[in-house]
Amino acid sequence: MARLSKRNKAALEQLPPEKTYTLAEAIAMIEKFPKTKFDETVEMHFALRINAKATDQVVRGTVGLPHGLGKAVRVAVFCKGEMEQKAREVGADYVGANELIAKVEQGFMDFDVVVASPDMMRDLSKLGKILGPRGLMPTPKAGTVTTDIEKAIREVKAGKIEFKADKQGGIHVGIGKRSFPKEKILDNAQVVLDAINNAKPASVKGAFIKSFSISTTMGPGLKVNA
Repeated sequence: MARLSKRNKAALEQLPPEKTYTLAEAIAMIEKFPKTKFDETVEMHFALRINAKATDQVVRGTVGLPHGLGKAVRVAVFCKGEMEQKAREVGADYVGANELIAKVEQGFMDFDVVVASPDMMRDLSKLGKILGPRGLMPTPKAGTVTTDIEKAIREVKAGKIEFKADKQGGIHVGIGKRSFPKEKILDNAQVVLDAINNAKPASVKGAFIKSFSISTTMGPGLKVNA
């Protein structure tokens, strides 16, 4: 069994066993935990009542965080011609076509989000085994495969995130920084919770969210009333 750090022991001592919290209460509790040397990310973790193998129970979507993520989002854009200049003008960090694909094939991964124009997807498919497992492969549903490259970049930079259920029916997303005022964390958390509830597949009957918790990068999870 892994040993608990002094910080986690101190945090756990403040938590009554098996207690569940409202979203607002959980976020307020986070403020009381011992701080780390870096600004931790506040995270939400969901367990859904879905059959992750069923094609009619895929849960995936995007949501714009009203207060952003609290960090600079590095965007790589795969496009050609005039779109390259437009992408650079609105703040894309890396822009290119086949030369950027080759760079990623050689191990370059200094980006958080990938945006691509539709005409690049055939060539970009060769990066599927690299980008796919990291959740970075762009898709039309997420708005990251688009002819409106400028809009996609602005949205991502402003705090638009993607969520997707994994093979265990779980969703794990960062919603901001611990240094945020608790009101901003609560705003971000509520829009994520609403977005996931709205993504409930029609084939799922009854309760959709089995359980969920909120935590910081290094802190314990707080169970929240689903």
